[in-house]
Amino acid sequence: MEGGFELKGWVEVDGRRLSGSEVFDLVQEGPQIVSRFGGEFFLRWDGFSARDRFGIVPGDCPAGSVVRDGEVVGVVDPDPPASDLAAAIKTAVLLRRDGAVVALSGGVDSALVAALAGRECVVAGVEGSHDLRRAREVAQELDLSLEEAVIDPGRIEDALTEVLAVIPRADPVDGSIAATLYFVAEWAKDHGYERILAGQGADELFGGYARYLETETLGQDLDRDFLGLPAQAARDQAVAGLFGALFSLPYLDVRVVRAARGIPPEEKVRGGVRKKPLREVAARHLPAEIAHREKKAMQYGSGMMREMKRLARRRGCSNVSEFLESLR
Repeated sequence: MEGGFELKGWVEVDGRRLSGSEVFDLVQEGPQIVSRFGGEFFLRWDGFSARDRFGIVPGDCPAGSVVRDGEVVGVVDPDPPASDLAAAIKTAVLLRRDGAVVALSGGVDSALVAALAGRECVVAGVEGSHDLRRAREVAQELDLSLEEAVIDPGRIEDALTEVLAVIPRADPVDGSIAATLYFVAEWAKDHGYERILAGQGADELFGGYARYLETETLGQDLDRDFLGLPAQAARDQAVAGLFGALFSLPYLDVRVVRAARGIPPEEKVRGGVRKKPLREVAARHLPAEIAHREKKAMQYGSGMMREMKRLARRRGCSNVSEFLESLR
């Protein structure tokens, strides 16, 4: 850290990753330059601090802001050249791929990231779980290296105790997702990775949840769920932080968000197909069966929710919520 300068994460401008020394030189020109910064970062210099647009990297200032002495003095709002969805996703992945491992669950979101990144992959799940099977199939189809963080059910209660101490909400969904990600982040630390590429954000941007098929207010539902993404990011990064790692999220790249938000809601969920625009992009890089395959949510696909229900019964709890409260 030179002269009070600190950079966590990485910065890009118009699609080019900047070195730490380049970022240092730019911020000497004044805090206004930070408004152009893309990437995933927390930055501190000369009494200022700033975080990336979507708050991917934790820090002591609001997401997308430049702060001095506790007062917001600017915004981080990069405006890279516009591109179509396919180009935006490719750029977002390539910017993040160096030195990263891909969290591959076997669904279209993570499979597309894995195909574009071409990096080693890791899947977490209880032995015999849906995600382990699907990830193996995808890795074989794409000729990708896959490691397995097989979850020992005997360790789940301890993992839950750790994540419940750091995540913002302790409901069954957040707890089960956080516990699954715990084993991904643990594997990453043990194997020398600090950045984990993941597919979070795709469901909210492209209409991936099953409830979108039945709603009569699709646009409103998508807007509401999009606004909930910072809370999800805070949960996931808190878990990764237990191991000095970071979940890097290509689908929350400003280019991808802009392209996705420009697609009418009725084109995202159509004819009984969810995430239709993303699947169309994925079909350019993946076998059709993978691009159009439905997948279980992480908490079920990993087997984590099933194990949490089993643990709740063993403790004499009436439900998972009561079980989690007992751990807290």
